[in-house]
Amino acid sequence: QVQLVESGGGLVQAGGSLRLSCVTSGITFRLRPMAWYRQTPGKQRELAASITSGGGTNYQDSVKGRFTISRDNAKNTVYLEMNSLKLEDTGVYYCKAERLGSWSDYWGQGTQVTVSS
Repeated sequence: QVQLVESGGGLVQAGGSLRLSCVTSGITFRLRPMAWYRQTPGKQRELAASITSGGGTNYQDSVKGRFTISRDNAKNTVYLEMNSLKLEDTGVYYCKAERLGSWSDYWGQGTQVTVSS
């Protein structure tokens, strides 16, 4: 059974930091590209950051320089370090194991991030 369990969300003041974690099970994590998506109020779910199995990263322009995605293959976990948070970063953040060959993609349940002024 595949599980992606996010944690680390919460309420933070603008300018603050949060670290999201996504612990996975039931997938061959070390081979999987992983990603963090977010759904902010009034918008569709969008990619925030992604990381390849080899550690290559990609970021949405609005989070570049503020967010860092990383992975620990020994722990089957992907992280999203978020610094200098802005009000517009408020939303639900989802971990995703991206599709790989014939392997399906999988989503976590999401974790709420709220940035206050």
